[in-house]
Order: sequence, then structure tokens, then C-alpha cells
Amino acid sequence: MTHRNGLTAGVMCAVAAVVVAAAFFYFQVPSAADGRAMILPVDPAPLVVATKNGDRSFSIEVADTDAEREAGLMYRQEMADDHGMLFVFPIQQQVGFWMKNTSMPLDLIFIGQDGKIRAVKQGVPQSEAVISPGVPVRFVLELKAGTAARNGIEYGNLLSHPAIGTVSGPSAPPADDGDAPNGGG
Repeated sequence: MTHRNGLTAGVMCAVAAVVVAAAFFYFQVPSAADGRAMILPVDPAPLVVATKNGDRSFSIEVADTDAEREAGLMYRQEMADDHGMLFVFPIQQQVGFWMKNTSMPLDLIFIGQDGKIRAVKQGVPQSEAVISPGVPVRFVLELKAGTAARNGIEYGNLLSHPAIGTVSGPSAPPADDGDAPNGGG
């Protein structure tokens, strides 16, 4: 009898393993390789940018894993004007983005560990040109093209969101000596 119960338990474990594996492949996050847009849950907390003309609020998706950062907004056809994606990196570092497989023009807002904007750059749809701020950053916020200019979002503005406020890491933000890497001020 013990042999039969052990056999039954083995079969049940095998069935469970197949179900878990199938669920993994069915529900896994789309990657850049599969040609599907990745849609992450909208974070319940808004991201707020403090500008000279007042606070600007955005609903965001948070990309904080390698797979999520790799897929980003690729293959998206549209996005609301008050929506964006916040890329969270494990440490402050030099980053480079490109727009391959991204059909929407975007503003890329590069943010230091302290939550201050270090550069605002524009992304051209389908381009493979590397977009980089030229300084180490911890976060990148992607918004629809023109959103930064329309809302007065510029170098030095402070962003607040739980994902930004709760990070810690070994890198300190670069000193702000008044030279904006993207010509802003």
C-alpha cells in the first residue's frame, strides 16, 4: 500500500509541475523578442514632478526587473497623455536607451538617485541611436513626446514617488555644479 500511495503522490507532483510550467509560459512578461507590447499594472501612487509652474502628476507603470526594463514601451501603439513608465535600476549608473521597436516618439527623463532630473532627451520612433544622459542615473521616466515641454519639466526638477523615495544604494548622485548635460537650466 505504501508503494501505491508513493506512486500516486509522484504522479500528482508531476501533474502539478506541468501545470506550474504551463502557467509560467502562459503568464510570463512579454519580452522584446516576442513582438508583443508589455503592459504592467498601473502603480496606485501617482508620480509627481515639482516644476516652476506647480506639480504635474502622472500615472505610471514601474519597470524594475531586467525583463521589464528590456521590453519597456516597445510595440505600444498608444499611451495616455498623463501616463508613463518609470524604469528603476538597481544602482545609479550610466544608462543608454534606444527606440528600436517603439513606434511612439517619447520624452526620456533621466533622474538621479536623489529624485532630481539630470537630463531630458527625445526618442525618435524605431531609431537604434543610443540615448544617454551622459551622467549616472538611477531612474528613467518615459512620457509621450512633448509632454516634458508642455508641462515645464526640465533639468533640476524634483520627482516624487514611492519607488524613488524608497531606494537606497551605494552610489551618491553627481554634484550639481550648474552645468545641465542637455543644455537645460
